[in-house]
Amino acid sequence: MQIQLVTGDSQVQIPAVSGDIKLTLVRKGTPGKLTFTAFQDGVLTLTEGDPVALTVEGTPVFYGFVFTKKRGKSGLVEVTVYDQIRYLKATDTVNFENWTASQLLQAKAADFGVQLGEVADTGYVIPAYGETDIPILDAVYDALDETLAATGELYVLYDNFGRLCLQTPDAMQTNLLIEAGTAEDFDYETSIDENTYNKIKLTFENKDEGVRSVYIAQDSSNIAQWGVLQYHEDLSSNEGAQGKADALLSYYNRKTRKLQIQNAAGDPSVRAGSTVGVYLELDDMTIQNYMMVEEVTHTFSLDKHVMDLTLIGGDFVG
Repeated sequence: MQIQLVTGDSQVQIPAVSGDIKLTLVRKGTPGKLTFTAFQDGVLTLTEGDPVALTVEGTPVFYGFVFTKKRGKSGLVEVTVYDQIRYLKATDTVNFENWTASQLLQAKAADFGVQLGEVADTGYVIPAYGETDIPILDAVYDALDETLAATGELYVLYDNFGRLCLQTPDAMQTNLLIEAGTAEDFDYETSIDENTYNKIKLTFENKDEGVRSVYIAQDSSNIAQWGVLQYHEDLSSNEGAQGKADALLSYYNRKTRKLQIQNAAGDPSVRAGSTVGVYLELDDMTIQNYMMVEEVTHTFSLDKHVMDLTLIGGDFVG
């Protein structure tokens, strides 16, 4: 693998790296993060804001910008680099009517100088949204969450080597297969403690008519098994309210299952949000399908590339 630094005066440098290079990608809410330690040899010039590119055997893998440097007497400098999603953590007032999540992303990318790649049309029109002093990234995910609740369609926001993209997991499918022989170890967890709801209650207050409408979707059999696990939300509009309640129940009315893979053989094409094939025999089920990568940490050393994965999909939900 090779790291290239492009300094403010457009000079390309290839730093001498000490130890491992780590690249961590998370599906939601966090920018991609590259960390490495370089020798501060008197030749290397490194300034906050400098672009950094990581390539593996000639394949572009990551592009970001220096945000943090940490130095000591050893002559080494620890460098933290984030991709463009970091710039969407800027706060702003966000108000719009009748926009899709795609349109919100495109508008805010233009405002903050973020370069866009392929942006899928999310389709669902959000009637109204208004927040003050909110991180732009949170507003985008609010819009994506509302789209998911209304349509059942999940979208992934990610940086593809300097171009911010928005795609469905199906569009990010890889050819990788995870099985017992390709992973050093794994942890498998089932739970109803987080993100599991068997009753959905949505309410809408019509202030003009003084009427409060309630929309319920529930699974009586799971309520008998688990007790009442309720999700409640006040709606700003009752348009499609019952359909939204039904969609939320369909998504959340299940045990969450989380599969963590340690030290799998590395594949630089794997990013958070992409899908990988999995075949594993577990104690209560056999997984033989595609799962989505919730989080991946790539570790590159001189002669080895491994990755730790958190996988979700089907009954595996985040």
